[in-house]
Amino acid sequence: MTFDLTKILRPHILNLVPYSSARDEYTGKEGIFLDANENPYQSVNGQHWNRYPDPYQWAIKEKLAPIKGVRPTQIFLGNGSDEPIDLLVRATCTPRVDTMLLMPPTYGMYQVSADINDVPVIKVPLTPDFQIDIEKVLPAIVPNTKIVWICSPNNPSGNLMQREAIRKILTQFQGIVVVDEAYVDFADEPSFTQELDNYPNLVVLQTFSKAWGLASLRLGMCFASEELIKVLNKIKPPYNLSGATQQLLLEALDYVKAKDQLVKDILAERERLRTNLATLPLVKRIYASDANFLLVAFDDASAVMQYLIDEKIIVRDRSKVILCDGCLRISVGTAEENNTLIKTLKAFAVTA
Repeated sequence: MTFDLTKILRPHILNLVPYSSARDEYTGKEGIFLDANENPYQSVNGQHWNRYPDPYQWAIKEKLAPIKGVRPTQIFLGNGSDEPIDLLVRATCTPRVDTMLLMPPTYGMYQVSADINDVPVIKVPLTPDFQIDIEKVLPAIVPNTKIVWICSPNNPSGNLMQREAIRKILTQFQGIVVVDEAYVDFADEPSFTQELDNYPNLVVLQTFSKAWGLASLRLGMCFASEELIKVLNKIKPPYNLSGATQQLLLEALDYVKAKDQLVKDILAERERLRTNLATLPLVKRIYASDANFLLVAFDDASAVMQYLIDEKIIVRDRSKVILCDGCLRISVGTAEENNTLIKTLKAFAVTA
């Protein structure tokens, strides 16, 4: 397959002249800065947030690249993964003309971003065991399809997609294939980031919200070819990550071992939670998970959901999502939280 990014991008994006910020023209850190109309004094709270941050977050990328096994120029950092999702749609899909392909049940922001940008969506449901139906996906792709979205591990089912099916789409589709790996830290298989140099149309999304425990900072990672990363940098807001966010992330990247331990703790609790849930007669099925949550089918999901809410235990009702009839999605909590959940479900079983 020959992939030509210029044929995928919207024509006006190719010739777009991006906003040039003051920090584009001078990237040094020393000097008297009279170029950006900033307040020259310290911030009103006595701290030093008065200067604009690095618009391309190079210090973070240099530190993150060896952790992820990629080059700094293959990294885009966004305000959550939702920012690169939206930017990818805006860069490639002409409203009401181009299409993108989803495989429900999947992460809801792909559809929301399509709706916001007025882009039609082709839907090819996963198989009943939540795998890519490759025999239906490939024929569903049409000439104006620009993006195929694959969530792996999938949300809400929690399972990894078969790698060979993903590779087949990457090989046979001449548009962009996005593999969203928000939960990859909890899976046994390696990230698709190691395949970036093999597939120029591959985009991999990851996040700091799950394994790293930084959801409040709203930080998403996008890995792709240098060519595509340049396009995303061209169309993003000039300073999309604040200086405070960048500083906190730089500090967090020193704690890779702590992140790894958190993952181990969550995996241990996931298995313990699964074991305990399996003993409850109201549980019909617990789906295999490569993520930090379990998709659980109940005899009466709505009644269970309401009972848990009354007890101030909040889970996610997925019972109305395709292929997820009667299912609740339960995030793995702390040992104490999981104990309370099991105790509460046992109490519900007695009253039901």
